[in-house]
Amino acid sequence: MARIAVIGAGMGAMAAAARLAVAGHRVAVYERTETYGGAVRRFERDGFSFDTGPGLLTLPAVYRDLFVKTGKEPLEAVLDLVQVDPSSRHVFTDGTEVSLPNASRAGAVTALDEALGSGAGARWGDFLVRAREAWDRTRRPLLEEPLWPNWSVLAEREPYPSVPHKHLLRTRRAGTLAEVGAWELRDPRLVALLESHALGYGLDPRVTPASAAVLPYMEHAFGTWYVRGGIRELARAVYDRCVARRVEFHFGAEVTGVLEKDGRAAGVELADGAVAEADFVVAGVAPDVLSRCVRGTAVREDGEVPPRQGLPSRMTVLLALRGGRPEGVAHRTVVHAEDRERELDLVFGSPSGLDARPTLTVLRPDDPELVPGPDHEAITLTSVVPAYPGRRWPVEEVFSSHAKKLLVAAQRAVPNLHERLLWHEVRIPADIADTTGAEGGAVPAPALAAAEGSLLHPGNTTGLPGLFTVGGWSHPGGGLPHAGMSGALVAGLVVEGPEFRGSQ
Repeated sequence: MARIAVIGAGMGAMAAAARLAVAGHRVAVYERTETYGGAVRRFERDGFSFDTGPGLLTLPAVYRDLFVKTGKEPLEAVLDLVQVDPSSRHVFTDGTEVSLPNASRAGAVTALDEALGSGAGARWGDFLVRAREAWDRTRRPLLEEPLWPNWSVLAEREPYPSVPHKHLLRTRRAGTLAEVGAWELRDPRLVALLESHALGYGLDPRVTPASAAVLPYMEHAFGTWYVRGGIRELARAVYDRCVARRVEFHFGAEVTGVLEKDGRAAGVELADGAVAEADFVVAGVAPDVLSRCVRGTAVREDGEVPPRQGLPSRMTVLLALRGGRPEGVAHRTVVHAEDRERELDLVFGSPSGLDARPTLTVLRPDDPELVPGPDHEAITLTSVVPAYPGRRWPVEEVFSSHAKKLLVAAQRAVPNLHERLLWHEVRIPADIADTTGAEGGAVPAPALAAAEGSLLHPGNTTGLPGLFTVGGWSHPGGGLPHAGMSGALVAGLVVEGPEFRGSQ
């Protein structure tokens, strides 16, 4: 039985902790804040409750597998998972609207044809077929296996089978998601639909590789799910499973150093001067936090993937409304930006302000557990905004002005919003930075193939033997399913050693 110290109580870290405890190891988790879940948090006020991190779940099989592998009680025994249908409603700039059914290609084709005109559905359906091929080619190396030592194979090869396109007197194939939209979908509304999937993960579709087609495919193929009571309930269930498997949690315990002995990780040092010895250390924290903890040793191995460039953050506005949720409204509505190019320039360029009306995601859960009574509704608005490295936060007025833009845009999804509004709460990148420790409040994106490795994440092993990384900032990247899979990969590497090759 090995002693294992886990830094952080995020979703990936807890997934690893539960699996390692079941394998017979003594696991202790050290979390600098006062609760678990990482970015998966909850805000409560006046009987209203809101998720302040992810609001929906894709690929629930990752967490079903976690619960199967760590005990006899399945995930559905401790959570009420609800399939969201329609999967999403989209409101385009020309006033066109379309609601896409959950996990139904035929249904999506029909809905798009009816809303956008004959042929639109077929183009989207054909795109999904090609996206499935990209998914089949990358699923194992990007989700189910440790990062390949020859990761450059993933970096150089574009797995998306793009359609040949005549461009400037020569035949070309789409290399970016924006080119896929322009050359294969050929409708600004379909392009907006496609690119919103990349933007939702904090990716610029103009430079994001065509392999990002797997993002809408995941949603299409495996459905979109909600957890009754909010996604925070998923974090609670994983935490409870860890406790049931005798994982020790120490909250308010900030790790300031990783101990080294004989050239390998030997435990952690806490801010209060205490030392916890361990045979292995698993770090579920942002890279800059980990680099401060590992003194005088290169954290990453030679030959690792290129360092990720800075990623955007999120801004969230939580709305408490009088009046119950109308019957039949969509759980999720995406209100598309009036000037997407302007929005992308502001988010991914040099941030100087937030003066564009953004692409907005509106979540309206049909969940009585989130409101004080049936005559109220809890709504969450989210948009992608720049992260601010070095904590150079804009003045408060910048975020206040942007929140007003979100409220204006939200009226396209929520009629009579201002008449119903009781109060609103604004969450900015600084709140994410305080919660997760990530520089500038940045939010990690999933790993993607191609693009010279710029969207791969560092492997779960490090240059210090006995030290492993888990969670959204390491392979296979950000997002709830990816975090859960990283926990499975790290547990496999600790238990089976470097010969571990992933789930079969």
